Amino acid sequence: MHFSRSAKFLLLSVAVAACTRGNDAAPPTPKPTAALVDTTTLTSEAVEIAGFTFDTARSVAWQSSTTAPARLMLDPAAVQTIGSITEGRVASVLVRVGDVVRAGDVLVVIHSHEIMDARSGLVRAEAQRTSADAERTLARTAAERAQRLVDAKALSRAELERALAARVTADAMYEQAVAEFTRASELVAHLVGEGPMPKGVDSHDALIRAPASGVVVARDVQPGTVVLPGMQLITVADPSRLLLQMRLGEAASQGVRVGSQVRYTLTDHPTQYHEATVTRVAPTVDTLTRTIEVLAAPRAGSGIGRAESFVQAEVLGVGGTLALVVPAAAVQAIDGDTIVIAVAQRGAGLFLEAVPVRVGRRSAQQVEILAGLAAGRRIIANGAAIAKAELLKRRATGESE
Repeated sequence: MHFSRSAKFLLLSVAVAACTRGNDAAPPTPKPTAALVDTTTLTSEAVEIAGFTFDTARSVAWQSSTTAPARLMLDPAAVQTIGSITEGRVASVLVRVGDVVRAGDVLVVIHSHEIMDARSGLVRAEAQRTSADAERTLARTAAERAQRLVDAKALSRAELERALAARVTADAMYEQAVAEFTRASELVAHLVGEGPMPKGVDSHDALIRAPASGVVVARDVQPGTVVLPGMQLITVADPSRLLLQMRLGEAASQGVRVGSQVRYTLTDHPTQYHEATVTRVAPTVDTLTRTIEVLAAPRAGSGIGRAESFVQAEVLGVGGTLALVVPAAAVQAIDGDTIVIAVAQRGAGLFLEAVPVRVGRRSAQQVEILAGLAAGRRIIANGAAIAKAELLKRRATGESE
């Protein structure tokens, strides 16, 4: 349809009048520019290189926790501190720290006159026992002969009674000699022990043997050291039996009790968690540090570490109300905003989206989500920092998907 110039002018006038009549109405809202959304898509190759692990937001009973430095220590019940059993001079030390020993192995040789005296006492006791045995045999024979003569009316009753008394005395002397021989034998056995004899040992040497199998963890003497009874020589322990020792403040220890669960990480592997169970909570406060000692037993077979290693431990309390939580590693920050990176499969690749969230309570393992994320949504747990870097790279180009 074609309009003349006058018709076009008329139409324009009508439009202007209509606009004039609508001055009181709100002007039309301009179309907003597209807001920047932090999203990106990674190829399957990029996902494989990043090594992401995934989790979901889930509702669980929130557990209070206390985080504290701790150390792994040898279980005192598995430590044998071996001291000197005699006075003398150390002739040789047959083990070093780290050596594996079996029960009965000789650890230290001590040159001592006490063992020589003990051996001499054993010889005397054996001679006395032999003599007492002969006297006992003679007394018994004399008593039997006296009894026969009395029966034959050839000996008085008084003579029989003297023979019987001599037999009782001989029996008592023999028992005494046996007891002395036993004591002397046990003294020698105490100073020498039972088991194979090392080469070069003479009658003046007392032998210190391992009371149990284990590993030598301390050696406190050297050859030539003069020792007294009770002086510490060697420490043997089972290195697989460890305890986790923590010292907590009075307030932090309120919810800790025997049976509480503990998670800890070794210094060399800060992302690898191990588990333990509290076995002892000290009933008193340390007067110097004002802390309470807490001991926990690591679960067996979990690669629990070495004694005297320092670790970071988290003691978990009793579960409380339900809370929506995500792994602590999943929570990131972009320009002051707290985000969680949600994921969705897109073909062979992965679609990433930064979801702003409001967080609440935190622990070493998990963070409470108060708003912004729905339960069950799939998120990146480990590797979230790498995903954030990809989103920031996309943001820098001013693009979104």
